Amino acid sequence: MKSNVYMFLLGTMCLLLLSCGEEKLPKPRAMLRLNYPAPVYEDLDMDCSYTVKKNKMVQIKNAKYTRPCWYNMYYPDLKATVYLSHYEIKNNLDSLLRDAQNLTMEHHIKADGIKNKEHINEEEKVYGTLYIVSGNAASPYQFYVTDSIKHFVSGSVYFDARPNYDSILPAANYLQNDLMHFMETIQWKN
Repeated sequence: MKSNVYMFLLGTMCLLLLSCGEEKLPKPRAMLRLNYPAPVYEDLDMDCSYTVKKNKMVQIKNAKYTRPCWYNMYYPDLKATVYLSHYEIKNNLDSLLRDAQNLTMEHHIKADGIKNKEHINEEEKVYGTLYIVSGNAASPYQFYVTDSIKHFVSGSVYFDARPNYDSILPAANYLQNDLMHFMETIQWKN
C-alpha cells in the first residue's frame, strides 16, 4: 500500500514537472497592413476657374450632376471618391460657408470627434478648412477652399464600404495628405 502511495506521489510530481512550462495563449487576430505607393502629383487643369495638383493614381470622373466644374476624384486602390463642387460667389459667401460647415456637422451623430485644420495662403488668396471626422461617420473628411471673392470649392470624401473607422484608417490617412496637398496647390485662374 505504501508503494502505491509513493508511486502516486512520484507520478503526480513528474506530471507537475512536465506540465510546468511556457503557457500557451491564443494569438490575437492579425490586422491587414495596407501600404500605398508614395504619391506622385501632376497638374489637373480642368475647364474650370482653378488648377490644382492631383495624385497620379486618381481617376477623374464626371459628377452625377452636370454643373460646370463638379467632378469626382476616384482612388481605385483605396476604393474612395472625393466629390468636388465649384460655386461662383455671388454675394453668398456666408451661405456657402454655412452649408459646408453644416454638411460636416451632419456627421456628428456617428462621429467620435470633429477637428479642423485651417489653410491660409495670403499670397495666392487661398483660404480653407479641412474637417477631420473620426469615428464611424459616412465621410471622414470634408473641406472647402475659397478666394472669398469669386470662387468656392468644396469636397467630401466617401469610401465604397460601410463606415468602419479602424478599417479605413490607413486609407483615410493617405487621403488626408492628398487633400492637404490639394488645398496647398490650388490656384485661381482669374
